[in-house]
Amino acid sequence: MNFSNQVCVVTGGSGGIGRVAAKQFVEAGGKVMLVDLDEAALKDVVAELGEENATCFAADVTDEAQVQAYVQATLDRFGRIDCFLNNAGIEGRVAPIVDYPVEEFDRVIAVNVRGVWLGLKYVMPVMAKAGGGSIVITSSTAGIKGGPGLSPYVTSKHAVIGMMRSASREGAANNVRVNTVNPSPTETRMMRSLEAGILPDQPEQAKQAMAASIPLGRYAEPEDVANLMLFLCSGEASFLTGGVYMVDGGTSAT
Repeated sequence: MNFSNQVCVVTGGSGGIGRVAAKQFVEAGGKVMLVDLDEAALKDVVAELGEENATCFAADVTDEAQVQAYVQATLDRFGRIDCFLNNAGIEGRVAPIVDYPVEEFDRVIAVNVRGVWLGLKYVMPVMAKAGGGSIVITSSTAGIKGGPGLSPYVTSKHAVIGMMRSASREGAANNVRVNTVNPSPTETRMMRSLEAGILPDQPEQAKQAMAASIPLGRYAEPEDVANLMLFLCSGEASFLTGGVYMVDGGTSAT
């Protein structure tokens, strides 16, 4: 895959999957705009990738004005957006529905659903004007099945699949492709948080149990997810839109 002269916006760009995907995109010849809340962490990724290849914008993806601002900053720096990894997300806490704080539910939905929708709202017209592009939304295996204790997260990941299907239909006339990737548990900070939430006194035991439930017997690596993201952004995937693509070691087959 060759992304020479192409530009990718990556939300959640300082996190495990976003960071690796940005690195792979740059290694394939592209330029990246990294978006996240943590400016210091973003600058670390830019330093790693090189300022000639990457830049960053600290933004809250739930805030409309800040989303507009990161889109405009990308155009000001690079002049175009070819790929958009609509990837920012949070896990929330682990608790049953009856005990779940309403404000925490609202926070997870705001980041994982509103943030994705705002990204689509302001990136899709840029791509349409330029003749097309590829958008990849990060969902999860939680987007196709239920799970106890994570109702806001599960709800949000189901929601973005429906959002993707609508966006893919709306974008098709302008050659804007939209798909989701759906990872199983992946070796990232998010899973350390979830493991601690599931078994606070034995997080390693929680990890072992979840890994054992995956047919391939392990968590995904961020590279496993990033590989599929980049493929969906590439010319080799030019006829792929509206799809739900699992990166789950066989989890969805069980």
